[in-house]
Amino acid sequence: EIMSLVGLASDRTDLRARLERIVIGANLEGKPVTAGELEVAGAMSAILREAIDPNLMQTSEGTPVLVHTGPFANISYGNSSILADRVASRVSEYVVTEAGFGADMGAEKFFNIKCRISGMRPDAAVLVATVRALKSHSGRYPLGSARPLPRELFEEDLEALGEGCSNLEAQIDNVLAHGVPVVVAVNRFPTDTDSEVALIRERALAAGAVACEESRVFEEGGGGGEDLARAVVAAAESGKADFRPLYASDLPIHEKIETLATRLYGAGSVEYTARAREEMARYEAEGHGHLPICIAKTQYSLSHEAKFKGRPAGFVFPVREVRLYAGAGFLVPLAGKIMTMPGLGRKPAYRGIDMDADGKITGLF
Repeated sequence: EIMSLVGLASDRTDLRARLERIVIGANLEGKPVTAGELEVAGAMSAILREAIDPNLMQTSEGTPVLVHTGPFANISYGNSSILADRVASRVSEYVVTEAGFGADMGAEKFFNIKCRISGMRPDAAVLVATVRALKSHSGRYPLGSARPLPRELFEEDLEALGEGCSNLEAQIDNVLAHGVPVVVAVNRFPTDTDSEVALIRERALAAGAVACEESRVFEEGGGGGEDLARAVVAAAESGKADFRPLYASDLPIHEKIETLATRLYGAGSVEYTARAREEMARYEAEGHGHLPICIAKTQYSLSHEAKFKGRPAGFVFPVREVRLYAGAGFLVPLAGKIMTMPGLGRKPAYRGIDMDADGKITGLF
């Protein structure tokens, strides 16, 4: 929550106010207890005094890049900071800001959480796709975090790609639902074929994207993204954007959840546990019902279930719990089996980091 509220704070005064609003538990009467009541917001503000400043970095070609905050889109709002966007907008003609994971997660939360708070309005959206990711959404390939990608995923298979493009079409629809024109960027890999890229372009344009261009910047540097850049500029300057959040703030909590689940994820209905229903009723009674929704779910599917590939439809979307992040300023329904503690790989990098007798740090690179 602290990472999220740093990213959503407008200045140091707002940062401190958000820290004060963090609910850490309840008293014996069941009333919420805040960090402000514990008188710890000042100390936290002091620790975060410089953390609120965006970090100015650069690409290998010298393009300025602001890197600031990184809350994961599967369990938080999944975007860079509002302050970084505002700084960039004052010194640049065009600002490209990142939203993590699929458009059903990072982009949706950019539109319905970040833009509500910042007041900024997007002129265009860049939807990044890869041939291999879309093939995987055919459901034909066994994938897992502990296994290498299947060899067949790197071979041309237009049938599998065509099936997986249903996911791309859903994500295009998800962006268009917010009134923002979409440019699809195909992040090209050496194993991709011209026929595969052509199929993605055909499906993207048919689904409503205003353009679909390749990105070869990894191999070719900035020159490999010029066609994409021109398409993005054209979309941003077209005047076609009519940005609108997907739901009104004053809707009941359950209606906001159901709007996201049915309109963006493809669910047929939403099922709540008794705990989730009690929590929603309590938050509304405490005056938090107006807050935007930040659904925590798997990033591997439009649904709550990682194995539901492509564009699943008609499923029951289960909400087991709803958490209040009063400091960040949103409610977090937990869907399916999602865990909010980020996991580590089998061999975390920290195992290789050490310091020798002379104080030299080893193992970082």
